[in-house]
Amino acid sequence: MSLWVIITLVAVALLFDFMNGFHDAANSIATIVSTRVLKPHHAVIWAAAFNFLAYFIFKLTVAKTIGKGTIEPAIVDHYIIFGALVGAIAWNVITWYYGIPSSSSHALIGGLVGAALAKVGFSGLIMSGVLKICAFIFIAPALGFLIGGTIMVIVSWLCRNMAPRKVDKQFRRLQLLSAAAYSLGHGGNDAQKTVGIIWMLLIAAGVSQASDAAPPAWVIFACYAAMGLGTMFGGWRIVKTMGNRITKLNQARGFSANSGGALTLFLATSLGIPVSTTHTITGAIAGVGSTRGARRVRWGVAGDIVWAWILTIPCSAAMAAIAWYLGKLIL
Repeated sequence: MSLWVIITLVAVALLFDFMNGFHDAANSIATIVSTRVLKPHHAVIWAAAFNFLAYFIFKLTVAKTIGKGTIEPAIVDHYIIFGALVGAIAWNVITWYYGIPSSSSHALIGGLVGAALAKVGFSGLIMSGVLKICAFIFIAPALGFLIGGTIMVIVSWLCRNMAPRKVDKQFRRLQLLSAAAYSLGHGGNDAQKTVGIIWMLLIAAGVSQASDAAPPAWVIFACYAAMGLGTMFGGWRIVKTMGNRITKLNQARGFSANSGGALTLFLATSLGIPVSTTHTITGAIAGVGSTRGARRVRWGVAGDIVWAWILTIPCSAAMAAIAWYLGKLIL
């Protein structure tokens, strides 16, 4: 594998990481923008800062799952990495353009699966890892729904005798903290996925050893920085869907949704499970809305999002398989 190929693929991986932050910025800032706690340009800076601070907090458990637990390391080469990244980026661009809050994480998983299938078939997959990730397509939003709804019930009970104006004033401040916590969880889980991809590439190229406990420090730093920069550019088409169309949010509900999402992401990251931050916050927002009654949630909008979840892995896998064939021709 030539040096220019390695450099090019690292650059493409960092582009994906940037787009991940850009695409998923809505997950971190939708609630604080829709409730007008912060202006959009202030909100993205707030979220980006905590995306990057996750670099200093979380262990690389998710990176190890991506790098060594989804496809067989022995089959990894630059064509696999190229196909996976191009497939994931293509799906992200399509869903961003149409304002669909799909999962960048699952687009990347789908990309890896599609490229591996194109090369060697099902023997190239580590099924235990792939199935665990697929299971969390449903578990992560369910946990977000449960935890977000529970926090909302507790908040409602604690504030039952307070004037609405006072509640909003208190939760404007608390919502900043919950958004910061969610952004930490977002950076800790999502940036590590690109760390895992680059680590996989460096091992295949012989630059790193499979026995290494961690990838090079520059890889980790670059991935967190790229995600933070992507978040700063925001994803305004998706903010509208996440912030207002699923359910109407105020400061207390926004706090509860972000807190429920953040706790879910902290748990998943500690277990080394790459989950979708999009699925997680969608579940948390729906859980908060449901505490006021099922009719308060626009289930039709939520249903459209679920279809995007279901289609993400197969669609990105198909695009990655095509990109793998193209990579064989041009790399």
